[in-house]
This record gives sequence, structure tokens and C-alpha cells, in this order.
Amino acid sequence: MMSSKRQRPVVAALLATTMFGGLSAVPVLAQEAAVPAAPAPAAALPTAGTVRSINVVGQQRLEPDTVLSYTKLRIGQPFTQESLDQALRDLYETELFADVQIRNDNGALTIEVKENPVINRIVLEGNKRLKEDKIRPEIRLAPRQIYTRSKVRADVARIIELYRRQGRFAATVEPKMVQLDQNRVDIVFEISEGPKSKVRQINVIGNDKFSDGELRSQMVTKQSRWFRVFSSGTSYDPDRLAYDQQKLRQFYLTEGYADFRVISAVAELTPDKQDFIITYVVEEGKRYKFGDVKVESDIRDLSSASLTKTLPMKKGDWYNAKQVEDTVDTLSETAGLFGYAFAEVQPDFNRDKDSLTMGINFRIANAPRVYVERVDINGNTLTQDKVVRREFRLAEGDAFNSFLVKRSKDRINSLGFFQEKLDIEQKPGSAPDRIVLETNVQEKSTGELSLSAGFSSLERFIVAASITQRNFRGKGQELRASVNYSSYSKSVELGFTEPYFMDKNIALGGDIYRRDLNSFRYLNNNDRDTTYKQTTTGFQIRAGVPITEYMSLALRYSLNLDDVSLDKDTYYTNGVCDPILAGRYLCDAIGKRTTSSLGYSLIYDNRDNRIRPTRGHNVVVSQDFAGLGGSVKYIRTRLNGSKYWPLGGGFIFSLSAEGGYIHSLEGERRDASGELVDKVRLTDRFFLGNPQIRGFDIRGIGPRVKRFYLVEDPDNAGSFIRSTGDNNVRDDALGGRIYYLARAEVEIPLGSGAREMGLRPSIFVDAGAVAGLRDPIPTNFPGYCSVTPQTGTTGSASTVRAASLGNCNAPPTGFDAAYLDGTGFEEVYLGDTLKPRVSVGFGINWNSPFGPFRIDIAKALLKEPGDDTQLISFNVGTQF
Repeated sequence: MMSSKRQRPVVAALLATTMFGGLSAVPVLAQEAAVPAAPAPAAALPTAGTVRSINVVGQQRLEPDTVLSYTKLRIGQPFTQESLDQALRDLYETELFADVQIRNDNGALTIEVKENPVINRIVLEGNKRLKEDKIRPEIRLAPRQIYTRSKVRADVARIIELYRRQGRFAATVEPKMVQLDQNRVDIVFEISEGPKSKVRQINVIGNDKFSDGELRSQMVTKQSRWFRVFSSGTSYDPDRLAYDQQKLRQFYLTEGYADFRVISAVAELTPDKQDFIITYVVEEGKRYKFGDVKVESDIRDLSSASLTKTLPMKKGDWYNAKQVEDTVDTLSETAGLFGYAFAEVQPDFNRDKDSLTMGINFRIANAPRVYVERVDINGNTLTQDKVVRREFRLAEGDAFNSFLVKRSKDRINSLGFFQEKLDIEQKPGSAPDRIVLETNVQEKSTGELSLSAGFSSLERFIVAASITQRNFRGKGQELRASVNYSSYSKSVELGFTEPYFMDKNIALGGDIYRRDLNSFRYLNNNDRDTTYKQTTTGFQIRAGVPITEYMSLALRYSLNLDDVSLDKDTYYTNGVCDPILAGRYLCDAIGKRTTSSLGYSLIYDNRDNRIRPTRGHNVVVSQDFAGLGGSVKYIRTRLNGSKYWPLGGGFIFSLSAEGGYIHSLEGERRDASGELVDKVRLTDRFFLGNPQIRGFDIRGIGPRVKRFYLVEDPDNAGSFIRSTGDNNVRDDALGGRIYYLARAEVEIPLGSGAREMGLRPSIFVDAGAVAGLRDPIPTNFPGYCSVTPQTGTTGSASTVRAASLGNCNAPPTGFDAAYLDGTGFEEVYLGDTLKPRVSVGFGINWNSPFGPFRIDIAKALLKEPGDDTQLISFNVGTQF
């Protein structure tokens, strides 16, 4: 009896001795070398014969007829050596069998098979940098599938490729097979991740005009250095290598080297497989200048001579390919302004290698004038179509205008309802002179939820919650609600805005609110008491109408009822507010008043995005008139503006400034003692500090009264000096009637990974001041006078309050001379100056998983006596 069998090594000789769950783990790819491309010839088989019978043995899950169906052997048909070999190949190609033999006994064929096992489970070991949810999708093997070596090889290759995309080229994957009963196996992928492969060195060969450092600065890939520990550009990436070649070419072309080329770019992995050495071989070529440059237009509405005069490049300038690309875009936009959406601008180059000049002829081919056939909006599942359509500056049937298309895109982006990748595609319509504007939007979260709770040494237990939905019901409406509660402050606010009232271009909104504030002061190092209570209840109604495309008018009316009160048992003497106990400024503030005000704002805004602008400016002039009824009368005027410039490379520079002045329309005001006080009440003044000027505390800038408590001088018994302890100084911000504020800020771009995380760092300089109050009269109180009865009279020693410094020299009738005995205070008026306060710092905006997060670290460079500084400030919320 002869047999035909694919030659295979003994599997037992390849078993790994690693124990796994009491069973041996077999390196499943160790048998790879034993799988030839074709079976070996059968020994001494007849060259021909007839199949008398076929018997299938060794199968467990498969039926004999199923095994036989994979071959072309049939009873009664002739067979040859080649047909037996083909049957072996056919059975192995099914990948259902680990071993196959065909025995021939004078035409009685016996097919003996050993089935491949069934996979019980897939196990990953050693993966720490990449979690299972990242690796599992790359694995095609699955439980209850038939195990095959080819599928294991493919899965290993995919896992290794996944690690390479993460920059880990030293990663290895060793698959092992754990034999179980019933011909089942566990597949274990043992992963050795290895370190992240960095770029150790970048070499450039062939560069004479520019240094290696200059060229490396143009590349996205960076050399691994300690100061780039947080940079993602130090990891090797083949795609980034190709991109850097384009960056090099772009750099040389902008410098006039039109013949520049990268001959080769080789990334060599170091022997330890931990780092790469990248070598570029370049050929710089000669430097060119612009020759004759002109525009030839086949469109009669576009004058060739006029367009030639607007070209940014002139004959004799160094050739700049980027300038050429920008000119093509500019000419295309110019054609679009006249309605020629599909005008083709083709630059024809005339290179003169002898004179090293590059002449360019910008040809504008003739094209039909185009009209908008249809506006399509895709991707908006929540937002209604009309919310997007009403921001379009073009309608069906209008002549196409590229400027209005860009303006429409800016307005849609300014809604804040969609991702920044919003695009308006221009597609051909049903006729050559028709165009379809297809707007593809991707909605994002428009709700913001902020929740916070904690314990403060100042305000004890704190709870705050706010919710804002800027796209309520998908209609573009804004709904707001907030609640704050602590031991010293409570507030509830509700607001609603309809941007297109009755589908007209009129915005209408309103707010109602109730705010309760309990201010406090320190009595000693640990205790404090409430100074005053302020309750504000009111509402505001707003309306806005556009005047032009960029200018709008906003009107508002508000009515507030303010009640500032003090505890009479604590701060009153003989039924009158006592300035010694409460302070003159606070005694002046108490009382009930009603403010009825009408205001307007004139707004000019041409920014490309109101939420995150990159270019453009806005200016706002606003005034509020209080006195339409009520007990408060004033005119408050404010002016603010900002401007944004893209600096290239993702950098955005902005300047902003604002200022304000409040003028009282009331007559002279006097306090209870008859002294003149400022006409503008405390609650109506301007206050300045964080967050307007970072680096200073809340209300940390401007006029203030500081009360220094007196303690006995340890070096001079009977004398008193100011305490230096923070808890023995009372700091009361008074605000001002005039203020100004300026800010310069540069937003710094980060890599793609940081952008995907929503990180936007910036550096800034803030400056400003608030001032303009009538100087308040400080309240100075030296303490108490100790007095003793005169000789021969009845009575006991006691203390009486000193009304002013030196008052104790005149004892009351019936008492001997008195002396100062007890802690008093001195008050100082500070900060009433328009000298600028300046701070510098950096901050980071982060769209974190918890919501918008902002942290600023700022240092005050210029400050005045009395100002309160703050180094770090932050806030956080969430989105839904």
C-alpha cells in the first residue's frame, strides 16, 4: 500500500515548554517553514488506475461527503499521480485541515485528515500603550472560527503595522496556541511593545544656500531632544516623511529655486530599532527672478490691463511659487465676484535658463456667467434647514458671487452650531450657466452644562449650576438658566433669545433675575461677620435689527429694584448707620432704589467667525439712560472694539480695547453726617479685575478703602501700630466712574493631535485702569479710652469709645485723665488713578471631555498701591 502525503515535521518537536493554564502553548508560526508550496511526489504509486472506493477517516466535525467534495476524486473515474497531488492541494487550500494523507491500495483510496482546531478565544498579553479596544478591530480571527496559520500571520502583521503607525517600530508579536480538549485552541498574542521610535537625527546633503537648521525648521518631523518631550513631531512617520519632502520643495520654490528637487529621502532604523536617522539628498539648482508677468483674459468683463496692474509680483523680483499660487486664487475669486464661477485661471511659465528668469502669463479662459440654480444643505439632523438658509447671502436665481459665498460660510460658522470643517461646494447645475451650492455641515454640541460644588474657606459650602442651549429645538434659539448658592451669595437667572422673530430679521430676547449677596468682613483670624446685604430683582427686554450686512442696532430696556441693607443691631448707633462700625462708603450705599433704563448699542462686525475669529474687526458703541422713572439717573457710555490678523502658520494675533464713563444726572449727594459723597452710587460703578485683566484678583484694581486694624506695638508699650496680618486688613473695592482696558494676544497653533484635543494656547498682555471717584472721607478710630472715677466720687473704671484720634485727652466729666486702651483701626483711600496696570501671561483653552476649560497664568508687571494680584485663574464647564 502506497501513500501520498504532504511532508510535515513532527509537531511535537516544535512545542514550546511555556505552560499556560496547565497546557502547553505552541508557537503557531514555528511550523511555517514546513509548509511547501506543493506536495512531494508519492513514492512508487501506479501512474494510472481506476478509483474502486474512497474512504475518509480522521474527520471530527466534517462529514465524509463534505471532505470528498473538496476534491475531484470520484469512484469509477481514473486517477493519476497528478490527480492525487491535486487532491492534496485542494484539501490544504480549504485551510480546514492540519494534515492530509491519501493512501492507495490498488484503487481503494483512503483519505486520512486531521482537522484544524476551532478557536476558543483570543487573548492579548503585554499591550500597555495600546488598549484592547484599539487592537481588537485589527484582528480577523474570532472565537468559533477555524484556526489557520495564514490568518494568524495576517493578524500579526496588522498588529505590528498598528504599532508602527504609533511610532513603535521595535514592537514584536509572538502568537502562541494553547491546546484544549475537543480539538479547540486558545490563541495568545504575546506583544512586546518596545519604546517609541524617535527621529535621532535629520541630515541634509547637497544644500549650499541654506543650513541644515534652516531646512529642518521647515519640516514637520523634528529631531528628538529633551525640550521636545511633549511634541508628537519627533516620532517617525512615513507619511510625514513624504510631506516633509513637499515642504522642502515648497520652501525652495518660494525662495526662487525653481529647479530644486529631492533626489532621495532615506529613513534608516538604528540596530536597536529604537531610533531613525533620516537623510535627504537634495539638488538646489539656480535661483530665478520673475520675468515679464501679465494677465490675458478672455472674459470681456475682466480687463487684462487692469488685472495686470494688480499683480503682486513685478519683473526683477525673486521668483516665488507661493505667490503664483496665491495670485491664481485671487484671480479666480475676482472672476467669481463677476459671476464666473467656473472661470479657469492657468499660469503659463516661460523659463529662461540663460538669464535665470521666469516669465508668467496668467490666462483666464472664457466661461459663461453663472447663476445659482439650487442651494442644498446636508448633514443637519437637528438644526432646521431655514436656520442655515437664512444665513445665506445668495438665493436661488441670483447671479453667482464668490464673495457672497464666503460671507455665507462665515455667517453659518458664526452660529456655532457646526464643526469648523463646514464647506460650501460649488457643483455644476443642469446647464452650463447654472451652479448648485452644496453645503455640507457636521453638527456639534450646542448645549453647555456647568456644575460645581465645593467648600470654600470664604463662602463655606458652594453649589453652582448653569445650562445654556444655543440651538433650542433646532431653531437657533438660545435658552439660558443658572443657579448659584452659597453661604454668602444666591442667584437665579433665566434668559431666552429668538434671533429671527416671526421669521423676520429681528432678534428679540429677555432675561429675568434675582441676585442676593451677603458681603462679609473679618473680625479676627478665624471669625467674620456679614457687612451688608444686597438684593437685586429685575428684568431686561432686548431687540436687535440689522442696518447693513455688517452693521446692526440693538435696543434694550431694563428695570431693577436694588435693596442694600445692614443689620441695625450690629452697624447702627442711635438708629443711624455708624461709619465706625460699617465704614462711610457702606453707610452711603444702603437704601432702596429703582433703576429704569433704556439703552442702545450700535455694532459693526465683519469678523469671519463671531465665536472663534481669525480675521476682521468689530466695534460697539453703547449707551444706557437711567431716569425713565425710578430713583436713579445717569448716562453710561461704553466703547469697545477688537481686530484679528492671521499671521500665517496658524498664528492669530488680536488687539482689543474698551472704555466707559458714567455720568450722574442727579444733584449733590451727602451722607448722614452732611459730607459730600460721589454722585454715582456704589452699585452703578465700573469695577475691574479678573477676568478682564488677568493677573489681578476679582475687583482687584481701582479705588478702594483699606481698613488696617491696630495692635499694640511690642516695642513701645501703650502705642499702637497697623497689623500686617491679612485677616486684620479689610479691603473694600469702591469701583470708579471711568475705566479703560486693552489687550494684545497671540494664539499659538499646535500639532494635529493637540488640535484634535481642542487645545488652543495663547500668550497675552493686558492693561487697564478704573478711577474717577470723589475722594471719600476715611474713618479713623484709635480704639477705646480707659477712664477712672475722680477721687472722692463713686463709680468704677470703664471704657468709652474714642470718636477720633487724640480724643482721649479730654476725659468725660467726673473722670480722671483717660488713655488709649484697645484695638482700633485706620482707613486709607488707594488706587484712584488712571495709571495703567499691566500684566503678561499665557493661557490654554481646552475642549476637555468635561467641557470647555480655560486656565491662565499671569504676572502683574505694573500695579498701584492697594491693587490685589492673582497668579492663576481657571474655569470649567461641560457640553451636551
